[in-house]
Amino acid sequence: METYGILSLLPSISVLIFALFSKKTFESLVVGCLVGFIILAKKDFYTASIESLLGVMIDPVIGWVILVVGLFGALIHLLIKSGGAMAFADYLLRFIKNRRSALIITWLLGLSIFIDDYLNALTVGNSMKKITDKFKVPREMLAYIVDSTAAPICVLIPLSTWAIYLAGLMETTGVSVEGKGLQTYLGVIPYMIYGWAAAIFVPLVILKIIPPIGAMKKAELRVATGGSLIPPNSENIAMGSDYDEKESGEKKPKLIHFVLPILVLIGATVFFEVDALKGVVFAVLFTVFYYTSAKIMGFVGAVKNVFEGIKTMIYALAIIISSFVLKDVNEQLGLANYIIELVSPWMSKEILPAIAFIALALVTFATGSFWGVFAISFPIIIPLAQNFGVDLNLAMGAVISAGAFGSHACIYGDATVLSSSACGCNNMAHVMTQIPYSVLAAIVSLIIFLFLGYTM
Repeated sequence: METYGILSLLPSISVLIFALFSKKTFESLVVGCLVGFIILAKKDFYTASIESLLGVMIDPVIGWVILVVGLFGALIHLLIKSGGAMAFADYLLRFIKNRRSALIITWLLGLSIFIDDYLNALTVGNSMKKITDKFKVPREMLAYIVDSTAAPICVLIPLSTWAIYLAGLMETTGVSVEGKGLQTYLGVIPYMIYGWAAAIFVPLVILKIIPPIGAMKKAELRVATGGSLIPPNSENIAMGSDYDEKESGEKKPKLIHFVLPILVLIGATVFFEVDALKGVVFAVLFTVFYYTSAKIMGFVGAVKNVFEGIKTMIYALAIIISSFVLKDVNEQLGLANYIIELVSPWMSKEILPAIAFIALALVTFATGSFWGVFAISFPIIIPLAQNFGVDLNLAMGAVISAGAFGSHACIYGDATVLSSSACGCNNMAHVMTQIPYSVLAAIVSLIIFLFLGYTM
C-alpha cells in the first residue's frame, strides 16, 4: 500500500495541537481532516472531503454506529422521563454514604456491564450522575471511571463484542482453527496487560493511593472550593435534560421502571449473539410498550421522547462521524503501515511485544481506529512473532492492549466521546483529566511487556 511517509502524521498532529489550544473536539477533527485532504488531493481537497464524507455515511459500520448511539440516547431519555433513572439513584443512595463508596459502586457497575463498551459507557454514566453529584464528585472523575470500564474491561471478558470480533479475526488470520477462535482468545486474556492495568488503576485512584494528577487535580480543587461539578462548555455533549426531570403529572417513579428496561437491553443483546443494535432496538420497543401499558406515559409522549433522546446524541455522533472521516484520511495516507514499517527493523525476539504495543498504541491513539488497526496489524505482527519465536499469546496480547489503550485515551475515540456524553462532561475536559492515568497505565504495561519479552 502507498504511504506518504512522515506527511501521514500531519492530520493527527493537527488534531492534537488544535484540540489542546481550542479545547474543542469536533472542530479539531475538521481541521485534521482538511489537512489530510490537502495532502491527498491538493487543490481538489474540497471535492475529496465531500466524497469521503459520503463514503463514510454509506458505510454499514457507521450506519450501525448511528443507529446504536441514537437509540441508546432514546432509551436513556425514556428512562429519565419515566423517573426510573431517578428512582434507581434514590435506591442506591440508601446504601451509599460517602464519596468513596459512590465511586466504588460506579466501578463495580462498570465491571458488571461488560457486553459492549457503548452499552457500558451510556448506561453507567447516566445511572450514576445523580449519586456522584450528591457527593461532590467532579464529572471528569465520573467520566474517567466510566471510560476505564468500557474497552479495557470488554477486552478481558470473552462474551463481549470486542472478544467476538477478535476471536473471528484470529480465525481469519490463521492464528486459530475455524470454530476455535474464542478458545484461543481465552489463552490471550492474561497477556492483555493494558486492560488489567487500566481496570486496577481505578480503585487505586478512588482510594487515592494514586493521587489526583494534573488536570484532574484542578477539577477536584474546583469542586472543593465551591465551583461547578460540571466543567465549562459541557452543554453540547450532555445527554438530554437533568437526570431528575420526569413527565409532569405521572405516577411516582419506581425502581422497576429503570431496572426492567436495562435487564431487557442486556438480555436481548446477549440473546441476539451480542449484537448491540438488535439489543437496543428490542429494548426501545419494549420500553415504549411497557411504559404505555403501565400508564407511565402516553404512547404519543413515549414516541416523542424517543425522538428527543435521539436528538441528544447529535453532537456526539457528529464527533464520531468526523473521526471516521479522519480514519479514512489516515488509511489513504497509509499511516498505520508507515508506523509499522518504521518500527519493524528495530524488532527482536525480546522487545517485539513491547515495540508492537507502543507502536500500535500510538497508531490507535492518533487514528481513533481500533478494530481496523487489529485487522491491519494481525497479519503483520503474527508472522513476525512466529519468525522470531515469540509466544503468540503474548504478541496478540500486546496488539489487543494497544487497541484498548487507543479506545481509552484517544481524544475522539467513540467510547471516550460516549463516556463524556453520558456523564455530561466536556469531551476535552474528560480527555485531559484522563490522559495522565491512561499514560501511566500504558507505561506500566510497556514495562511488563519488556519483562515478559525477556523472560518468556
